[in-house]
Amino acid sequence: MNCKHFGTCGSCAIFEVEYQTELMDKKERVLGLLSPFGVDDLEVFSANESHYRARSEFKIWHEGDSCSYAMGRLDRKGAVTISECPKVIKPIEKRMMPLLEKINGSEILKHRLFAVEFLSTTTDECLITMIYHRKLDEVWEREAKLLEENLNASIMGRSRKQKVILSQEYVTEKLFIDGQDYFYRHYESGFTQPNPAVNIKMIEWAIKQAKKVEQGDFLESYCGLGNFTIPLAKYFDRVLATEISKRSIHAANENCELNGISNIEFIRLASEEMTQALNRVREFRRLEGVDLDSYNFSTVLVDPPRAGLDSDTIELISNIENIIYISCNPETLARDLVELSKTHKIEDAAIYDQFPHTHHVESGVFLVKRS
Repeated sequence: MNCKHFGTCGSCAIFEVEYQTELMDKKERVLGLLSPFGVDDLEVFSANESHYRARSEFKIWHEGDSCSYAMGRLDRKGAVTISECPKVIKPIEKRMMPLLEKINGSEILKHRLFAVEFLSTTTDECLITMIYHRKLDEVWEREAKLLEENLNASIMGRSRKQKVILSQEYVTEKLFIDGQDYFYRHYESGFTQPNPAVNIKMIEWAIKQAKKVEQGDFLESYCGLGNFTIPLAKYFDRVLATEISKRSIHAANENCELNGISNIEFIRLASEEMTQALNRVREFRRLEGVDLDSYNFSTVLVDPPRAGLDSDTIELISNIENIIYISCNPETLARDLVELSKTHKIEDAAIYDQFPHTHHVESGVFLVKRS
């Protein structure tokens, strides 16, 4: 990636090696962690070297009467002002500098502006959230409404205990996955996969595993807004998917309607609560009307946070024939495989480079119960 701030801006930690070298280093790192479990090779899903991030956040640096975008420095010594960010996708890139120009031309827009967040789609929808250290009034709303029209984007304002939605607080992404279009409503405050192109590859890898099973019911924990759930649902009879975030469950149900899917039950439960419910340890009012005994799970997908799975969830999924484990932390994946490998064998493994020029890497394994 050609960026004038490479080596100074802390957003990209790897800048001294070619991208293919970086990618192979990531492969070797994950392979070293998975080789004790019988993995001798990994499928590698690379990213575009630039214009890959569909969401980003920039601090606003005030100097005199002028505002600039800023990021933390790579050496952790304060911030660096930036005039470009080639890692964001084109719909964000084309609005960044015109937005800054409008901010600098308006005392109302720039007064005590702290940060700007962008959330965009591959189809050019863009939501811009402007974050302030002051109360937002009707004067700000009028200025921001003009900004919406000028940038062809949705604008939101945030400050302490205040959220101002001028038009809408989401964008609707369209992704071509497994031969068809899928639609996802992404909310401003909800979690979304940041790299749309690699996200498609990741979902299609999970679909490849689902096609090996293609029967029974499907269980998913940490389902988010239905990123994996919705495309995988067509390969199973019924789906039970859980997630702790109210906003994500709301978005997941909306996304089901957008895609005309009716065989998914989204339930607001933490992973630990899901385990308690399925083991009949606790009853939950949120499961009222859901007959857990009627499900016959052939496959489970887990996509936990960096901390990995808790021991009770590992014990629960150890009883399910097929496991798709998507991980944002290969170290905790390897830790969890110590227990899972006692009952299951890894049949396929991959890495997905969602974040080029950083040390972060996503990985996935498909496990089948030992006979």
